[in-house]
Amino acid sequence: MRGESAALATALLWTITAITFEYAGKRIGAKALNFLRLVMGSLFLGIYGLVVHGSFAPFDAPLETWLWLGASGLVGLVIGDLLLFQAFIDFGARLSMLVYALSPAFAAILGWLILGETLGTLALVGMALTLAGIALAILGRPGAKPEAATQAAHAGAKAAGAAAASAEAHAATAARRLRGILVALLATLCQAGGLILSKIGAPSLDAFSGTQVRVIVGVLGFGIVLVATGSWRGVLGSLRDGKATASLVAGSFFGPFLGVSLSLAAVQGTQAGIAASIMSLVPIMIILPSVAIFKEKVAFLEVLGALIAVGGTALLFIK
Repeated sequence: MRGESAALATALLWTITAITFEYAGKRIGAKALNFLRLVMGSLFLGIYGLVVHGSFAPFDAPLETWLWLGASGLVGLVIGDLLLFQAFIDFGARLSMLVYALSPAFAAILGWLILGETLGTLALVGMALTLAGIALAILGRPGAKPEAATQAAHAGAKAAGAAAASAEAHAATAARRLRGILVALLATLCQAGGLILSKIGAPSLDAFSGTQVRVIVGVLGFGIVLVATGSWRGVLGSLRDGKATASLVAGSFFGPFLGVSLSLAAVQGTQAGIAASIMSLVPIMIILPSVAIFKEKVAFLEVLGALIAVGGTALLFIK
C-alpha cells in the first residue's frame, strides 16, 4: 500500500497548499506564485539533498533520468499549469476543475498504452466512484453559474438596443468557452503525461531527488515564460509583501517539496491511474477547511459527492 498511502498523503498536503496558495495568489498574482513556489520548493529540496545525500542536487543521476524527469517537469509543472490557468479565464474555475478531474482516467489510459499497466475490476469501479464523487462535489458547490452571467450580459445588450453587438458577444463567448474546454483538456493531459514521464524517468530513484530534477526544469521553464512576457520585475517586487511571502513559503514546503515528492513516490508504488485518482481528492478534502476557516456554506451535493468519492477511494486500497 506504499503507493496508495503516498497518494493519500499527497492529496492532504495539496489541500493545505491550495489554502495557502489561494491567499498568496490573490496578493501577488498567478505568474509570480507559480514561479516563486518552484524556486522555494527547489531550495527545500536542495537542503534535503545536502542533509540526506550530501549534494544539493542529484548530479550523479544518469543523463537519461534527467531528460525524462526534466520533460515531466516541463509538461506537468509548467505547460500544464499555464494551460489550467488559461482555462480558468476562458471556461471558469469550477468547470475547468471538472474537466481536470478526468486526469486519473487519462493517467490510466496512458499507463496502459505506454507502461502496460492494467487495472482490475474493483480498481476500475473505485476510480469511477471517486471521479463521480469529485465531479458531483464540484458541480454542487454554491456559486453563480457562468451561463447566468452570460445571459445577464446579453439581456443588458438587448435592453440597450445593441442586437448586433449582443450576437457578436454571444459568438465571442461561445468561442472562448470552446477554447476553454480544449485548453482544460490539454492541461488535464499534461498532468497525466507528467505523472507517466516521471514514472518512466525515476522508477526507483529517491522521490525527493527525482522531484528536484522536475522542479529545477520547472523553474527554468517558468523563468523563460516570465522573461518572454515581460513579467519578471513584478515577480521580484511581490516578495516585498510579507504576508504573501510567509504564505508562499508554507505552501512551497507542503506543495513542491513534500506534496510533489510524495506524488512521485505514489506512481512509483502503484498504477498511475490509481495514484492519480487518490491524489485528485483535493476538492473533497478542502470542504472541511473551507467551512471551518472561510465559513463557506456546503451544499448537499458536495457532501454526497464527498461520501461517494471516499467510498470509491476505499475500494482503491483493497488488493
